[in-house]
Formats: sequence, structure tokens, C-alpha cells
Amino acid sequence: MPAFNMHIILAVLGIALAGAVIGLDRTAVGQFMISQPIVAGPLTGWMLGEPTAGIIVGVALELIWVLDMPVGNFVPADSTIGTVSATAIAALGDPSGASLPLIGFSILLSTTMVKMTRKAEGLVRTWNLLFAEKALAASGSRMGSALVRAQFSGLVLFFLKSFVLYCMFIPLGIVAVWLFRDLPEVFARALALFVKLLPLVGIALVVRKLSVKAFDQYLLAGFVAAALLGQVLRAPGALVLLLTAVVGWVGARYGER
Repeated sequence: MPAFNMHIILAVLGIALAGAVIGLDRTAVGQFMISQPIVAGPLTGWMLGEPTAGIIVGVALELIWVLDMPVGNFVPADSTIGTVSATAIAALGDPSGASLPLIGFSILLSTTMVKMTRKAEGLVRTWNLLFAEKALAASGSRMGSALVRAQFSGLVLFFLKSFVLYCMFIPLGIVAVWLFRDLPEVFARALALFVKLLPLVGIALVVRKLSVKAFDQYLLAGFVAAALLGQVLRAPGALVLLLTAVVGWVGARYGER
């Protein structure tokens, strides 16, 4: 089966369009949090018929990137592009489905996108500033229409930035997956273990950036609640760990405020 057929090409274009719209939520429009990895990942997985892959990618990248915020001149990594791209690569890279090693490989690929997303974001911000300066330079009654044009021009730029990057990253990632599948089995086993341990890395990053005291109490509450839920509903251990981490993160984040 060829790496690309009409189904995959249309899927890539569809996800690029959807991902570009979701990406507007980061700073340009709304900020309803749908651009956060923990939402964007499952949403992308659902659109591609691989919701489990989206949940795993979204949770892992949410824990890693959650505290990187666009404050001042700092340009954080575009976690939305990384999440949507990694989920799409995992879902489209193998006709037999998104296996755990494939999900791990896709998450690793998302780290290679960070530098380019930052450069693209910085470039768009520079152009946006030029639009604003041009609008403010307008005089009289023309200023209102100039500001409207500047606003919509900025939205188009942010949309195109994400769309173009998706059209680059996802096809390249699919090609990388086809090369990855030819590697020895030991690489697949290593990446499966990587995915299982990755939430611990994310939790460690959150603890490092937040007050450990604030995290501890919510982590304990999350563990008790998740353990009780696991006993009552016979939930698997992975779900118990996931609920513990999520409650600890949410409680600590809002507790710090």
C-alpha cells in the first residue's frame, strides 16, 4: 500500500483546516481553551477515528507544555500544532491503527516541530505589528475600517501559519512512520515503554514549576478519588494514574492563583 493515497491526502487537508481553526483559539480568537493539547488531541483523534491516540498524545503534551505561556516577549512552542500533528501522524501513519509504539514515535516527532513553530509565530507577530501600525497611522473616519482590516488580516495570517505548517509536518511525519516501521522490534518496545513513562515526566515538570506543597494536597485528593473510582467501577490502573495526575495538575494550577 502506498504511503499516500487520496484518502490520506484528503484527511491531511481536512485536519490542516480544522487544526488551523483550532489554533486561532490560542491567542487570536476566543481563547476558549479548545487549543489546549488535552482538548485538541482527543478532538483530532475523534475526527480521524483514533480517539485513544488523541487522548494519550493530548494528556502527555498537556503536562509538558501547560505552563509555557506567551508572557511578554516569550514565544512558547505551539503545543496545538504539535498535538494535532502528532495525533494525525499516529492515526494516518499505519493502516492497521495507532499502536502504542507509533504514538510514542509521533510524540517524539512533535518535539522536532518546536523550533519552526516558534519562528513562524514570531514572524506572524511581526507582521501583525506592522498591520497595527499601519491602521493607527490612518486618519479620521478611515481609522475604524483600517483597524477592522488589520484585525482580519491578522486572523488570516495566524490561520495560514498553522495550515501551512500542518501541510508540511503531517506528510513528513507519515513518511517518517513508514521508515520507523522497518526498524528492529526493540525500537517499538522502547517507544511503548516511553509512552507509559511519559506522564511521569510531565508530572515532574509540573511539580518543578509549581509549589510542591500546593501540588501534594491535590495529588493526594486525586489519588484517593481515583482509587475509590477504580474500586467501584473496576477501572484499569492506567485510568487511576491518569485521574490522579489530572486532579493534581488542575488543583495545583488553580491553587497557585
